[in-house]
Amino acid sequence: MDFLSPTYFFDYESDEIQDLVSEFKNTTLSEKEISIALYNKVRDAWRYDPYSLSFNKEKYRASEIAKRPKGHCIDKSIILIAGLRALGIPARIHLAKVKNHIGVERLIEKFGSNELTPHGMVDAFINDKWLKLSPTFNASLCEMLNVAPLDFDGENDAVLQEFSSDGTQFMEYLEDYGHFEDVPMEFMERNAREHYPNIFDTGTNQTEFQL
Repeated sequence: MDFLSPTYFFDYESDEIQDLVSEFKNTTLSEKEISIALYNKVRDAWRYDPYSLSFNKEKYRASEIAKRPKGHCIDKSIILIAGLRALGIPARIHLAKVKNHIGVERLIEKFGSNELTPHGMVDAFINDKWLKLSPTFNASLCEMLNVAPLDFDGENDAVLQEFSSDGTQFMEYLEDYGHFEDVPMEFMERNAREHYPNIFDTGTNQTEFQL
């Protein structure tokens, strides 16, 4: 794939995504500068919220996510991918399993674990190389957690912060699931049900979860 085309999920021809990227069109900014600015916008304009989960594919369309004020890591990655593609920068979804070591009381209460999976991030092809971007944690949340915001310099990977500002371990990568051509709904649902049976093994066909 060229990782530039619109898809059902990365529907960047929609008004919502065109509005998102409008300020970056017809500018003298370089590809690197555009990618940094769009990364920062997605990182901070949508608050991170891991507690609203869905297995309905329409909820994962970039145009639908853009209408909401918050989202989890996969939501935010989808918006960023759609925006990058809209601006001619190849991008794709990348999934992993991570472990959070700070402020995990509610995570453990709701998920039964402080491991988060699948965790979403972005692979972006910038200046002839693939880079990993994690627009997950908005700057205001990082301030609350005493963690420096994760910046992206357009030249190096921006993966989740390993330590807080005082040296406490923050995020740990446990497993890399690799990249996908499109949003892998079946894999995501299977992965979540496997790791969080206390939430999803309800014996019902429930597809929406507010934890």
